[in-house]
Amino acid sequence: MKFNLNRMMAGLVMISGLLPMTTQAADMNSAQKQQVQGVVHDYIVQNPEVIVESLQSWQQKQMMASVQQTQNSSLQYADQIFHQSNDPVAGNPKGKVTVVEFFDYQCPHCVEMSPIFDNLVKNNPNVRVVFKEFPIRGPASEVAARAALAAAGQGKYLELHNALMDVAGKAPLTEEIIYKTAGKVGLDVDKLKVAMKSSAINDQIKANYQLAQNLKLMGTPAIFIAGSNVNAKSPASAIVFIPGQVDADQLNKNIQKVSG
Repeated sequence: MKFNLNRMMAGLVMISGLLPMTTQAADMNSAQKQQVQGVVHDYIVQNPEVIVESLQSWQQKQMMASVQQTQNSSLQYADQIFHQSNDPVAGNPKGKVTVVEFFDYQCPHCVEMSPIFDNLVKNNPNVRVVFKEFPIRGPASEVAARAALAAAGQGKYLELHNALMDVAGKAPLTEEIIYKTAGKVGLDVDKLKVAMKSSAINDQIKANYQLAQNLKLMGTPAIFIAGSNVNAKSPASAIVFIPGQVDADQLNKNIQKVSG
């Protein structure tokens, strides 16, 4: 392995103990550089876990920075996150707290959280849940998202949403399975297929993609929680962002946090 000593000098000097701390990499002769490289190489060969630990630490720092960036920008996009009139809603439409989920039907973590949201709606009459279709896992995900949004036109968004989540937990989704599931929940599949191609649904999915990009979301599920009256002028702490899957207890604790 080759090392750029001009960029890694401080760390190498500390590891090697061969040169004074004040020595600069640029002042090293060829023999000294080879000595330091040899020490570092041997150390890594004997302790390969340090590479894994370093990568994990770097990834964690990157993730924390990304989460903080999303948290900081969420207030700017509060209206798009919490108050889009065409977003499917479950629970109490006038609930004091709103929970927004960006999800994909083929995301296993979203599938596992589906019953958690079901129970949340059943057990907390003050919660409004908003679903943001964010199909990022291939063509079948987009077909499922379009079908669910089109089902809203027949008054059956939640029925198809829940049925697709249930099916996705058992087998990979296909167009055939999606349409078969739509028929089972009582939808007119021919009408559904026409509605799925509408400009309104095209625009809605594009808007969700753009919003996710603006928020720099890195995957699904992505959850935002706030009082239902939140807006761009609310305090910075008004919105809680959760990057990924959580259990019912964690979700409820964050709901309590914003409900005061």
